[in-house]
Amino acid sequence: MVNPHMYYLNKVMSSLFLDTSVPGEERTNFKSIRSITEFWKFMEGPLLEGLYWDSWYNNQQLYNLKNSSRIYYENILLGVPRVRQLKVRNNTCKVYSSFQSSISECYGKYTSANEDLSNFGLTSNSEWRYSTSNTNSPWHWGFLGVYRNGGYIFTLSKSKSETKNKFIDLRLNNWITRGTRVIFIDFSLYNANVNLFCIIRLVAEFSATGGIITSWQFYSVKLLRYVSYYDYFIASCEITFCIFLFVFTTQEVKKIKEFKSNYFKSIWNWLELLLLLLLKSTEKYSDFYFLAYWHIYYNNIIAITIFFAWIKIFKFISFNKTMSQLSSTLSRCIKDIVGFAVMFFIIFFAYAQLGFLVFGSQVDDFSTFQNSIFAQFRIVLGDFNFAGIQQANHILGPIYFITFIFFVFFVLLNMFLAIINDTYSEVKADYSIGRRPDFELGKMIKQSYKNVLEKLRLKKAQKDEDKKTTKDSRDLAEQARREGFDENEIQKAEQMKKWKERLEKKYYSEEIQDDYQPVTQQEFQELFLYAVELEKELHYINLKLNQVMRKLSAL
Repeated sequence: MVNPHMYYLNKVMSSLFLDTSVPGEERTNFKSIRSITEFWKFMEGPLLEGLYWDSWYNNQQLYNLKNSSRIYYENILLGVPRVRQLKVRNNTCKVYSSFQSSISECYGKYTSANEDLSNFGLTSNSEWRYSTSNTNSPWHWGFLGVYRNGGYIFTLSKSKSETKNKFIDLRLNNWITRGTRVIFIDFSLYNANVNLFCIIRLVAEFSATGGIITSWQFYSVKLLRYVSYYDYFIASCEITFCIFLFVFTTQEVKKIKEFKSNYFKSIWNWLELLLLLLLKSTEKYSDFYFLAYWHIYYNNIIAITIFFAWIKIFKFISFNKTMSQLSSTLSRCIKDIVGFAVMFFIIFFAYAQLGFLVFGSQVDDFSTFQNSIFAQFRIVLGDFNFAGIQQANHILGPIYFITFIFFVFFVLLNMFLAIINDTYSEVKADYSIGRRPDFELGKMIKQSYKNVLEKLRLKKAQKDEDKKTTKDSRDLAEQARREGFDENEIQKAEQMKKWKERLEKKYYSEEIQDDYQPVTQQEFQELFLYAVELEKELHYINLKLNQVMRKLSAL
């Protein structure tokens, strides 16, 4: 699904369209655009030259731009690029009464309710008229808002001169207004050498506070999946995977029918269910963004599926002592960790709110509450900007930083490690006295081995052994009656034997189901009675032994 060529193609394209400077202004490129003037300079400069590289060759500038021109030879522009603008209406924000006399226009932030749908400017051309979306592309989630499809759209020409004249005409007639909130530049490329499509979206968001925030998306995807022999090999692997998936699903359905509600008590069954749920004209603008978006979404689902598939390996290596100790430690201390997490995040979010309110207007890392949370995680890991915090507030900055480090890093994190360390010590102590959990794979191998022996008649079946044991017990009881033992003594002996077998099966069996073997009230009573009977038997044996010793001494 992903290969190194995707990274290199994205890197080449981003270097071309993001890092190329405006002629005569080395510091101005798409990343550094902050005004409408700089935006038009980019459109008429680096973007125009990047999209229409053939004119460079015709103007004999290929020698000076040898490295850049090679990029164009290796990639083909699919269709023509498209430029799309979204605007907001006037009076979409409320002006304070004292300023209403001097402020007649007010353009708020972008929302679907504030969007301007009316035509403006030179209404004879399509770029001045609002167009609804005719594609199924998802809405764009930007830095300043979530933007829907449609807007004021125009496609570029295949001629460089026509496109440049179009840009100049739009600039002179003020196509970008105070109500403009975002402009999208979409186009797609294809590289036949590596069979990859590169879908590019350049975004310029116009903030209601003024200025421009730029962002970009480069999606390198393989839409033509089966071309080479290796691709067909991957296809065969996918078919095999689908077969396994069908068999796997059938097995899980049978388990659910068999165990019903008990099926959902195992964390491994939840993991298996999660895995199953995750497996689900040249003159016009070619909208590859929709395909690229869902292809990337599909790749993300596959990535998460593979992640949980790797986690599932723990289930099959539980026969290893170290692995079983790890899983036992985590399962035993989960309640303590949850309780600690509540206390930790109360303090953590309190500091995040403090950082946002104190430094949010001056430090980028604390500009939003979400950024404050991530900034604090970075502080815990040692990545922080103390100079920025101190400069924002000379008094509260150092106090915030020192107290956060003390309480969160030195106190709370060490408490978390202490919980895990104490639980690990308990688990290790249990292992040292032989209380080990049931090993899934080991049990399966052992059971398979027993089944093979039984089928080869090298070992008697368990049912036959149980019948034989029951028969032997009955024979011993009959023999005791013939020899004159009291019926009460025989019943007590049988009861003690049942207690012994039950205790051995529960507490001394090799097939222990869990680290902890809780004792119920009934089991405690049985243990107590068993201990009393053992004490009586011991007292009776001591009396018999004393009688024998006295007789021996008399002789």
